[in-house]
Amino acid sequence: MKKALVTGAGGFIGSHLVKRLKKEGYWVRGVDLKYPEFSKTQADDFVIGDLREQQVVRKIADSPFDEVYQLAADMGGAGYIFTGEHDADVMHNSATINLNMLEQCRLAKVKKIFYSSSACMYPAYNQEDPANPKCAEDSAYPAAPDSEYGWEKLFSERLYLAYNRNYGMKVHIARFHNIFGPEGTWRGGKEKAPAAICRKVAEAKDGGKIEIWGDGKQTRSFLYIDECLEGVRRLMAFDFSGPVNIGSEEMVTINGLAKMIIDISGKGLSIKNITGPTGVRGRNSDNRLLRQKLGWAPSLKLKDGLTITYKWIESQNNIL
Repeated sequence: MKKALVTGAGGFIGSHLVKRLKKEGYWVRGVDLKYPEFSKTQADDFVIGDLREQQVVRKIADSPFDEVYQLAADMGGAGYIFTGEHDADVMHNSATINLNMLEQCRLAKVKKIFYSSSACMYPAYNQEDPANPKCAEDSAYPAAPDSEYGWEKLFSERLYLAYNRNYGMKVHIARFHNIFGPEGTWRGGKEKAPAAICRKVAEAKDGGKIEIWGDGKQTRSFLYIDECLEGVRRLMAFDFSGPVNIGSEEMVTINGLAKMIIDISGKGLSIKNITGPTGVRGRNSDNRLLRQKLGWAPSLKLKDGLTITYKWIESQNNIL
């Protein structure tokens, strides 16, 4: 039986990844500061621990796991990342986790390690046109991320690749593009756009309004969680380090996203655009390298994933 270590296993993507690995027959150890919020973890062993502490990392990565998935990070949606109020914590916490994890995995002779980077590391100057953003993997330099979160992701990508070059560690790096789905954070300030808008729509009374940050013309693509995990598992099966985009190419404006969710709800709601943090004007996954290297790309329609997600958020006992 293969053994996997999933850090950030109490979070949205990490908890789903644990379930996926268990279905595939792995023995899984999960690690996080907290247990998953919305369902019981399926990990064989779950350690509550702070990966900024070296002694914790030595304890949890104490053997040559077949695969390590490093998803732990200090992160959140636009309201957390783009205000500037959390920059020092975001950079310090995430960088410390990655430095600790990589060194311990090297010492423990881990065979493969996955790192979840982010589309936030792409240059802001290539994402000023909402209709034509440039997010091909080779467009990352000259570097100019739009947030300190993006700068830390870029640094850590280079850190993992340096360990690959200098120590022969098999690293696999994916740049995630806005992953969403059930059991993701939907309130509290760290939620991302799909969950935040689903919550607003679910809470709104028929005939009311929901507030959207910015003019709503900024564009993004959003990837359903199951397709994210499929991409991760395929990447780990190939002899390819990346970085590679894992995201959808179905680009939508934020107002368009809101209208799609309103339609799913069946309510007669209108949109009120207000001042708020928005990030870059346009971002969309470029999946050419993904298709070339993995022979695969996501195909689920955005509305199908949103329908599942909206129904889940609407079903939460304390929302209505």
